[in-house]
Amino acid sequence: MAMDPSRNKFGVHPDVLKLGLVSFLTDLSSEIIFSVFAIFFTTVAGASAALLGLVEGLADLSACSLNYVSGWCSDRSGQRKPFALAGYGFSTLAKLLLLISSSVAGLAAFRVIERLGKSFRGPPRDAWLASVAEQGQRGYSFGVHKALDKAGAVLGPLVAYGLLLWLGDGASTYRTLFWVALVPAVASVLLLARMKDQPGAAHPRENLFAAWSTVSPEFKRYLIPAGIFSLAYFSFGFLLLRAHSLGFAVRDIVLLYALFNGAFVVAAPLLGKLGDRVGRGLMVMLGYAIYALLCLGLALASERWQLVLLFIVYGVFYAIDEAQSKAFIADLEPDRRATAIGLYNFVSGLIYLPASLLAGSLWLLHSASAFLAAAALALLALAVFALLRPGRVRPGAAPRATGA
Repeated sequence: MAMDPSRNKFGVHPDVLKLGLVSFLTDLSSEIIFSVFAIFFTTVAGASAALLGLVEGLADLSACSLNYVSGWCSDRSGQRKPFALAGYGFSTLAKLLLLISSSVAGLAAFRVIERLGKSFRGPPRDAWLASVAEQGQRGYSFGVHKALDKAGAVLGPLVAYGLLLWLGDGASTYRTLFWVALVPAVASVLLLARMKDQPGAAHPRENLFAAWSTVSPEFKRYLIPAGIFSLAYFSFGFLLLRAHSLGFAVRDIVLLYALFNGAFVVAAPLLGKLGDRVGRGLMVMLGYAIYALLCLGLALASERWQLVLLFIVYGVFYAIDEAQSKAFIADLEPDRRATAIGLYNFVSGLIYLPASLLAGSLWLLHSASAFLAAAALALLALAVFALLRPGRVRPGAAPRATGA
């Protein structure tokens, strides 16, 4: 899609900013809830920590379960907005459960159903972003969108903290907090509903189970190192546990979480511009290398200031992984972007579950071993990516179109 420069705002297509605002409002709403969910679930509703772990595991699984289906549906019809709107709307409706029921079953249902909405909206939205961003600005566009998205994760916990400080830590406060969280969620759906769709080419004859054969060989090649790297991807909770083991109080750990999100917001647009200049393949490799160094640092850190720096580094890595990997896939697969992004999210999400189980088992043996194993896997993924180099023009191969 050719883009009229006169319509650009802050160097990106207006839809990038609008979709970023939709994500910001949704993330603001979700993080207001998620920042207190574990405490509310266990102390107010009376659930056990073991049940919380099960619910969180099911939520992670549901967050990737519909990626492939939604991506295929979007590419099959050529439409982006209806599927993105359904995903955001589903997450918003799920939040109504918090106002209807505060039982353990109701809270568990909310957590899983809300993540289903996230799973369904991601691929069509990211394909929409790729279609309005020229290739030379695609990394920056994804970076700007993810920065706006993550800004909601910075503000959400602060809103929850302010409400708890003002109203006290009582059951009625949580209900007020859930009502407040519903407002930006509804606003995000209304904003998206007013946007004009940017449809892609329809592929009406494609079968869901045959979609794998339609994506490019370069994308399939990328899934190999991406799958290896997913095994190194431990839960963010292990970073918080590491901080606690070095003497950080709970309130300080909350600030570390805000620091991580702040580093992401600042780094994402800058790294996007860098990726547009040096190539997104190099950015993916840089992300793997930073992650390996991060894990080594987490294994060896002995001072609190070292962990503060590592949380900043983690925000930088996450900005690469969240934004530049999606922009890279959009380059590799210009025709069926939603399907490819959905496949990537689905495969990675399935691998995250055994990865977290592996990290948890190693943590019980020795906390440093979990990080050292993750570093080794990240370096292996880096070596495999360097060997396969997906996206590299190969001798005798006809170049694929990479325009939007």
